[in-house]
Amino acid sequence: MHPGWRLPILACGLAIVVAAVNISRADAQSTEDFTLPTSPHAKETHLKHVLVISQTKGFEHDSIPDAMAAVYNMGKESGLWDTTLRTDTELLTKKDLGRNAKNLNYFDLLVFASTTGELEMDDSQKKDMMSFIHDDGKGFVGIHAALDTNYKWPEYGEMIGGWFNEHPWMTFNAPIVNEQPDNPIVRHFPREFVKYDEIYQPKEWSRDKVNVLLSLDPNKLDYNNPRIHRTDHDFAVAWCKMYGKGRVFYSTLGHTEEAWNDPDIRKMYFEAIRWALGMTEASTASHPRPEWATYTGK
Repeated sequence: MHPGWRLPILACGLAIVVAAVNISRADAQSTEDFTLPTSPHAKETHLKHVLVISQTKGFEHDSIPDAMAAVYNMGKESGLWDTTLRTDTELLTKKDLGRNAKNLNYFDLLVFASTTGELEMDDSQKKDMMSFIHDDGKGFVGIHAALDTNYKWPEYGEMIGGWFNEHPWMTFNAPIVNEQPDNPIVRHFPREFVKYDEIYQPKEWSRDKVNVLLSLDPNKLDYNNPRIHRTDHDFAVAWCKMYGKGRVFYSTLGHTEEAWNDPDIRKMYFEAIRWALGMTEASTASHPRPEWATYTGK
């Protein structure tokens, strides 16, 4: 072979090698493309926004963090709502707060998690909160001591259904009956069951103004108790109602920390929130006590 031919041949060989390397790199790159991390994206937009308030100006329940965490986790795990947790009442307004702070216009549901006493709200905040529920058709869910709140605010008692008037049996094995087994909020409960919890006795409360879902079995209670004030022996455990356009749910269950590990109670509040957000439908019509749940005096 002529020595002058070696350079072109060598150059040709190198070109082939380089081309092969480039093809290999391209193949490798195309393979790597399938495993590259996804690009950063904006925060997922949830369907609904829930505000949980747990301010206490009276008795402070140890179970408040458990209740707040349960609402937060149920929303996150289901993907149905995101949750803002607050121990103050600043966001209970429709005024522009600035600072990227949300107000009631942002939220779809308000949860009072064992609030107590007279909450720090001025007259404009009270007006905005009632408008949020009554006029805007947003939801309200009251947990346990939400009934032990705002005694000096008549509209609050009208909205939620009444006020706390002692807990005659303290924390005990409460005999409960399911008065509305077809209601999506409580249909997972059997007709009769027992829960270790603290059952509030309501005052300025009337069955004909709410839809009672759960109540105490009046024939399984000890009436030798000076703290019992209801002569009708009617002790509601959970109810739902309308307040103007807004959906309202309340239950006395959730006093203990352990209650929030109970799947039955967690599911009740989960379904109550879904209903209050308008995701499910349920009657709010009042009804008389079922004959089988009426006090016989025996």
